[in-house]
Amino acid sequence: MRKFWMTTALALTMTAGIATAAENVEVLHWWTSGGEAAALDVLKKDLESKGISWTDMPVAGGGGTEAMTVLRARVTAGNAPTAVQMLGFDILDWAKEGALGNLDDVASKEGWDKVIPQALQKFSKYDGHWIAAPVNVHSTNWLWINKAALDKAGGKEPTSWEELIALLDNFKSQGITPIAAGGQPWQDATLFDAVVLSLGDDFYKKAFIDLDSATLGSDKMKEAFDRMTKLRTYVDDNFSGRDWNLASAMVIEGKAGVQFMGDWAKGEFIKAKKVPGQDFVCMRFPGTQGAVTFNSDQFAMFKVAEDKVPAQLQMASAIENPTFQSAFNVVKGSAPARTDVPNTAFDDCGKKAIADLADADKNGRLFGSMAHGHANPAAVKNAIYDVVTRQFNGQLSSEDAVKELVSAVEAAK
Repeated sequence: MRKFWMTTALALTMTAGIATAAENVEVLHWWTSGGEAAALDVLKKDLESKGISWTDMPVAGGGGTEAMTVLRARVTAGNAPTAVQMLGFDILDWAKEGALGNLDDVASKEGWDKVIPQALQKFSKYDGHWIAAPVNVHSTNWLWINKAALDKAGGKEPTSWEELIALLDNFKSQGITPIAAGGQPWQDATLFDAVVLSLGDDFYKKAFIDLDSATLGSDKMKEAFDRMTKLRTYVDDNFSGRDWNLASAMVIEGKAGVQFMGDWAKGEFIKAKKVPGQDFVCMRFPGTQGAVTFNSDQFAMFKVAEDKVPAQLQMASAIENPTFQSAFNVVKGSAPARTDVPNTAFDDCGKKAIADLADADKNGRLFGSMAHGHANPAAVKNAIYDVVTRQFNGQLSSEDAVKELVSAVEAAK
């Protein structure tokens, strides 16, 4: 009898273990700043309300490079997380390895094909099958300006390169750091994205999406690097290695005039209880009005044990729920990944982001961001990062940077 009860108890324990596994998701991500953590908490609470516990696996590093290193080690060890925050071509690379699960059942049932833009589906699907659930659409060609500093400069938002430089000079004369920057390769590349786009849609497309050697090696590309050299003169001496959210804090606190950063920066302003139009101004990088470079955070779903699949599918469904899409993106600062989410809960910057995205998509001016893995594969992106960072830090002249860019991209293709 004692043996019977021990066996029964063991069986019940194992059953409970299976149930626990089925009701848990382990999530690898790099949303570690205050604003990002607040946004992620919306998803955690939504899943907890459905009886699904959340095992958090945060890896600091705004561009996700460190997270991808950790992920590789986990997958190699045969211990893939349930879901992983991922960008663009990284998703497709994992799909090619056969490492991702299949979300077709939930996607078909909920009609994702009709409400998720094709530009995002390019990265959410592989070989016709849904492999990832997009959470948002971030656009990257934004300026975040301290409103008090802008008012002191006359209150006019810069609409051209010349007006931007005049504004930065004014910030310098006010005794504040003109540009709040973080000396990390992905941040340098985010600025370069906007600078290249400001020199023309076709130029951006040929350079970063088509990877046209003549365009990469052109005089116009030298002009882009020259502009980076000029912008470098407005950055403080202590910028190297600064995380992006600390740069945002400089603008929030009035220690700097402007930050060039994607709209995830807005989450930091909102968390600090700042109001758009009153405390800060959001606008497109001068010369890029009407065009949008984007990236989309998606949760790629890895192949997991059969008992973990139901929770994984529930997580995917929760991510695409319109109510969640609104609640999450209001906090995160991004636009919803679905086109049918109303903008009523969004502030002025959020409404602008949604409208800009729709217009750019309609007018053929929506481009994947080079800096954020949506224009070309990781090897090419990293090659560009290297050249841009070296040039921005004064290790390469504009002329040499152009030559290096052509050869680096060619070698990485």
